[in-house]
Amino acid sequence: MLSERRLITLTGVGGVGKSRLARRAVGRAAARRDGVWWVQLSPLRDPRLLTTTVAHAVGLADHSSQPLDEELCAWMADKEILLVLDTCEHLVPEVRHLAGELLQSAPGLTVLTTSRERLGSPGERVVEVRPLPSEGPDSDALALFRARALAAAPEAAAVFADPDRTRTAAEVCRRLDGIPLALELAGARLRLWTLEQVAQRLGARFEVLADTRAAHLPRHQTMRTAIGWSHELCKPVERLLWSRLSVFTGDFDVAAARAVCSGGPLAPGRVERVLEGLVAKSVVRRSQERGAGARYLMLDTIREFGHDWLAELGEVRAVADRHAHWYAALSLAADEGWMGPGQVDWYRRMTAEHAQLRTALEHLLAADPAAALEMAGALWFFWFACGHVHEGRRFLERALDGAPPGDAARAQGLWALGLTMLLQGDMGPARETGLRCARAAAPLDDPEPELRAAYLRAVSVLMPGDPTTAIALAGPRARAGHGGRTSGTGWLLCRLATGYALCDLGRYEEAAEEARGLRESCAELGERWLRAYADYILAVAALGLGQHGEAARHVRAMLSGKRLLGDRFGIALGLDVLAAAVAALGDGELAARLLGTGHAWWRTVGRPQMGSPSLTALRDRGERQARAAIGDAAYETAFLGGTEASTG
Repeated sequence: MLSERRLITLTGVGGVGKSRLARRAVGRAAARRDGVWWVQLSPLRDPRLLTTTVAHAVGLADHSSQPLDEELCAWMADKEILLVLDTCEHLVPEVRHLAGELLQSAPGLTVLTTSRERLGSPGERVVEVRPLPSEGPDSDALALFRARALAAAPEAAAVFADPDRTRTAAEVCRRLDGIPLALELAGARLRLWTLEQVAQRLGARFEVLADTRAAHLPRHQTMRTAIGWSHELCKPVERLLWSRLSVFTGDFDVAAARAVCSGGPLAPGRVERVLEGLVAKSVVRRSQERGAGARYLMLDTIREFGHDWLAELGEVRAVADRHAHWYAALSLAADEGWMGPGQVDWYRRMTAEHAQLRTALEHLLAADPAAALEMAGALWFFWFACGHVHEGRRFLERALDGAPPGDAARAQGLWALGLTMLLQGDMGPARETGLRCARAAAPLDDPEPELRAAYLRAVSVLMPGDPTTAIALAGPRARAGHGGRTSGTGWLLCRLATGYALCDLGRYEEAAEEARGLRESCAELGERWLRAYADYILAVAALGLGQHGEAARHVRAMLSGKRLLGDRFGIALGLDVLAAAVAALGDGELAARLLGTGHAWWRTVGRPQMGSPSLTALRDRGERQARAAIGDAAYETAFLGGTEASTG
């Protein structure tokens, strides 16, 4: 079907295996020129972030201020992609609209969705994923039950060698309606019980239910019954952890589980041991293996059951508060550690926690607006440097609207908001936000927020083409007037803006001096992200001074740092400069390929050269030199080859 239809929806009850079938189908499908992209939607609760989630998953870190759905449609228009939207039932209207827009715009796009209900889109092919056949001694359901039982208890092999006991196992499968998740939960019980005990206790559970319901249970009720039976068989402390874990969206680590879920009879020191008990019972799964990086998750159907019990316990608000404040504290720690040797680790950690950060912010926006603003502002680097500009701007605007006026958190939030505006090219609003940030920082008796505001204001005039004013706002004299730590984020960013501005003015030796000082400070801190931009300024300055080999060396160092941090904007910038250096050295073919690759990266950012006259001029100079070296026809061929290079 994936080779014949453009929109396919796999439907069925929770636990029936829709996502697994989708993965198997995708694995066997014909290759797509531009790849297969899997978007997990179960952690997403705010429908307004659907397009942002899809865009980020496919590698579009769009920085423009245009509506993101339009940018995503334009980006996909000439691509051949298989897009999988997994677990859509809570977002059906939004998924239906977005899928329709994308399919209309991109003739080479195929969309596969999994959902408990159909989308109702024109041209949609709906495939009901039915439970496994469960009748007879050779049924698929029995094969799965046997496999899961042997995984839990290898000694159970003797059970399935006995025809009478095999018939008992087949009856268990029939009672569970052949639903894969129910079979897995039952199979895991053979770690502790005999097959006969499983059959007897499961049978008793269904007989009690049958007293008040029709004899033939609907499949969704069968699934709920099987989960409820597994819940009853857990120890009380396991049930408690199960219910509290339901506040997590997506996967989580042990430290978070301990902080959020301990309390009462569940002491912090017991959480990991109880968690492993739930893993053994197939209630919780490992998304990463054991060790320092171990992460865990619950399937949606099991998590929903746990959340119902959390409501019964009356703990929903308390546990959600603990979850939100844990991730708010994590965000503050990440802010403290970002400009240091742990930067790459923080980038990876916060990327892994993306779903939890969203959930925490959504809760705090309603429950504790002041904490929401503090958290959103602390995540400035996540929004600005890790490719989440649209989402960050939305959260920051909401947090600033809801929080009380005044204090350092508001100054920080305004600064973070201004950063997102800069990347989106909204220079007028960024300039105004910089002024608001400066006013909020003035009473704080702290030079750091003043320097950060100065950076905002400087870049908002620099990008449209006014480097002189930028230097007046962020240059050495302005920095000295503010004071503050020369290793602080605001001071270092002002040095960066000054270096850019000096290059625009052709004062390359002064620019190189600023960049060397910036690079040394970053090296002392163990910082990589800002240091790579210092390398970029050194490269541009070397180009201006005619030191083309030196420029190439600096920009290669810059690209190494940017790739480590997934900074698409930085990679696109660096490729333009490297192309200019290579072209000046006489290799027109390589320069053309680099410009083609840079073009592909700029498309993922959304605004080529950020609309900056100086950046555009530098890129165009490289193109002119490359064309002059190899001719237009060879240039176009090499450029096209570069655009087809992977941006993964």
